[in-house]
Amino acid sequence: MDVQVAERGAFSWVQVHLDPGEQFISEAGAMFRASPNIDIDVTTRNRGGGGFLGGIGRMLAGESFFLSTYASNDGQPGDVGLAPTHQGQIQKIESDGTTDWLCAGGSYLGSSQSLALDTNFQGFRGMLSGESLSFISASGVGTLLVNAFGKISEIDIEGGLAVDSGHVVAFESTLNYSIGKAGGSFLQSFLAGEGLVMNFQGHGRIYVQSHNPDEFGREIGPLLPPRRR
Repeated sequence: MDVQVAERGAFSWVQVHLDPGEQFISEAGAMFRASPNIDIDVTTRNRGGGGFLGGIGRMLAGESFFLSTYASNDGQPGDVGLAPTHQGQIQKIESDGTTDWLCAGGSYLGSSQSLALDTNFQGFRGMLSGESLSFISASGVGTLLVNAFGKISEIDIEGGLAVDSGHVVAFESTLNYSIGKAGGSFLQSFLAGEGLVMNFQGHGRIYVQSHNPDEFGREIGPLLPPRRR
């Protein structure tokens, strides 16, 4: 299997080259092209299990209910092109199995079949942060694809880091976080136009996005014409 990120800019996409017997998984709707010998199976299950409850969990995490699985059907290699909904960069993460990766709402794009996907319930913290109630958890050895709105950056945390909740893409499970205010008080945070932040503690990697899709939606929404019924 060969997974390559193409056009590393605002319009990134991924080409996945599959040898016979290999499979790749993506969120439903991510495929925009495929060679003729590629079979596409839409399911709610993956290596980590799932079924109907797994699909519900992914919806709570801001992802699609279904997953798409790709494999060649004639014993020959095949290719699949994948792209996210938002304009922005894609990051390929090679998971070595020593830690899980947690993907914030809407950031999961795809993964090799060797990775097990699950949902990690965030409870009250998820409600406070403005993020999804659950994160997508990827464990095992394999390739994980995440997408961002705008530019994506990798940060190695050694101690602590505060990140605006709408800018988190994915992070290693070795990191813990708590929810806090951006300013000295909630009033200062509000007046500064900032919301709540996720205060990360520990040692591990995190990927952040330069733009917040929710804030973008709130800005552009009032400018759009009303829907016709």
